Amino acid sequence: MPVLSSDCSRCSGLCCVLLPFSGSDGFGVTKSGGTPCAHLTGSDACGIHATLRRDGWVGCTRFECFGAGQHVTQVTYGGASWRDQADLGEMAAVLSVVRSLHEMLLHLGTAGDRAPGSVPDGLVEEILVLDRADPVTLLTADVDDLYSRVGATLADASARVRPASADDLAHADLAGHDLRGRDLSGASLRGATLIRTDLRGLDLRDTDVLGADLRDADVRGADLSTTLFLTQPQVNAATGDSTTVLPEGLDVPGHW
Repeated sequence: MPVLSSDCSRCSGLCCVLLPFSGSDGFGVTKSGGTPCAHLTGSDACGIHATLRRDGWVGCTRFECFGAGQHVTQVTYGGASWRDQADLGEMAAVLSVVRSLHEMLLHLGTAGDRAPGSVPDGLVEEILVLDRADPVTLLTADVDDLYSRVGATLADASARVRPASADDLAHADLAGHDLRGRDLSGASLRGATLIRTDLRGLDLRDTDVLGADLRDADVRGADLSTTLFLTQPQVNAATGDSTTVLPEGLDVPGHW
């Protein structure tokens, strides 16, 4: 099983080079994919990592590659840097596929832990085999089919954990809403828009937030200890404090 969280010390700054940035999405500038960020140092480190939010690069603090960066650097390309590649477009596409595979593995781990027996035999191993493949195999694999099967598995696991009577707010636009006082424990918020939504003090245990947009959602005092399919990028994008309870394995963002 690969490490499913970023380790920039074992990467070669792939997200800073291969991915496009948009100033409107919380990055300091707009740049195209394949162009190194101006703040990338010669050792492939971020020159303003300690002051990203203060300097207007909040988008970087929300990003998480789920360990794809170091995996693509060390495994897929055998330790070669982006500086050694003639085709950065290929490397960028590989990074995108591996990031997707790692996110699927992360969620399948949650599904298996919370709803034993929900993950079909062989599904995780199939993803692991593909994860270790060469660039051509990665780029020609039917990842859409994997998405479909993993999605069905996660939906089944979610249904097993959450009470049937809980609210179904999947894909709802709740941006800016004050939801304090509403019972959302065990609810489905998968794919919901929760930008600047007030969730302070809520019990969000067993609530499904797969793919929910939590940018600037206020989760101060909220209990997310068993929230389903919550990821580090979602936590990084939200606004919490010392009274926010996170699931084991997720880090408290520095800006909280």
